Amino acid sequence: MARSPSGESVLERAVRILRLFTAGSPALTVAEIARGADLPIATAHRLVGELIELGVLERAADRRVRMGVQMWEWASRSSRALDLREAAMPAMEDLHAVVRHHTQLGVLEGTDVLYIERLSARTAVHNDTRIAGRLPIHATSAGLVLLANAAVDVQESVLAGHLARYTPYTITDPRDLRRLLADIRRQGYVVAEQMITLGSTGVGVPVRGSTGDVVAALCLVVPAVSENRRQYIGALMTTARTISRTLGAHS
Repeated sequence: MARSPSGESVLERAVRILRLFTAGSPALTVAEIARGADLPIATAHRLVGELIELGVLERAADRRVRMGVQMWEWASRSSRALDLREAAMPAMEDLHAVVRHHTQLGVLEGTDVLYIERLSARTAVHNDTRIAGRLPIHATSAGLVLLANAAVDVQESVLAGHLARYTPYTITDPRDLRRLLADIRRQGYVVAEQMITLGSTGVGVPVRGSTGDVVAALCLVVPAVSENRRQYIGALMTTARTISRTLGAHS
């Protein structure tokens, strides 16, 4: 595969371009792509043009570039996300019909939580989560559940890194976070009080796969003033067990 003078392959540069498209930045100009991917403008123009010809990217009427339908088609075949969503949706819909709050499913992706499903309601509390969007692992209920059950090297990497503060309630002290992770493993759930958005509290529990390992986190985002947390925890745990059994986990 052809490589640049820096030794980077065309594929590596193309992937770097694709990673720029996020839930918060779904469309970009070529100049923005060049800056974000640290590429010469001519190289960015050429690579973007080739990706558009292949259907990986597409150009909107305003000349901005966005992900193409081809990418959606390929992503829809992703076995891990597809299997999880298909297993979880019936139980998630039942839960959502009862609680009428944001009901979402997240998986560990690097040191972020990636949300693969979300059910919501117009009257639900504010929530920054989007399907295919990422949020920090240390400041969200889904992320904390996943981090508590992640491999030791992942935990240590997060604990040794920068723990950004999003609200006055975000845990940014590694010692406090380590204690919280131990509590989550012991009790089997987390209540993340206004850690990423003021006025919103996340309640999360683990979902297990056929080997018993935690493969996802099921969570609710509820008003911070809610008085029904014990009911939410119980409902989440029941729903998570249903999803886990569907995935082949033993009760």
